[in-house]
Amino acid sequence: MTDQDSRYDIETDSVMFDAAEKFDVNAIGAAQTPWWNRTLCAVNGAWVRLGVMEGDFHWHKHDDTDEFFLVMEGHLDIELEGRMVSLQPGQAFTVPKGVMHCPHARGRSVVLMVEQAGVVPTGS
Repeated sequence: MTDQDSRYDIETDSVMFDAAEKFDVNAIGAAQTPWWNRTLCAVNGAWVRLGVMEGDFHWHKHDDTDEFFLVMEGHLDIELEGRMVSLQPGQAFTVPKGVMHCPHARGRSVVLMVEQAGVVPTGS
């Protein structure tokens, strides 16, 4: 686990669900408090992660992998250098590899993310 801030409850050491195992993403998200982030499952060399966020993360980048965000609940702004992308439930955005970004959850937000397996969620 990489933890740059003690408020982040980010775990990368295990996958919660195996292939062919059913799980309820909404129920998992509803049961968590911010800043919870876990790998739900692995799909073809990628991790599907769920984050429960509130407030500002920090500026970071992922040198070798894109990062996909799908807002399931709440409102997420992703600040990029010179640009802000605002996402509501059902909206998604991919941050290209190597691009500095700073997620801002406007209130409690539940976000599904897809990243290359092994990524450090707090950045390179």
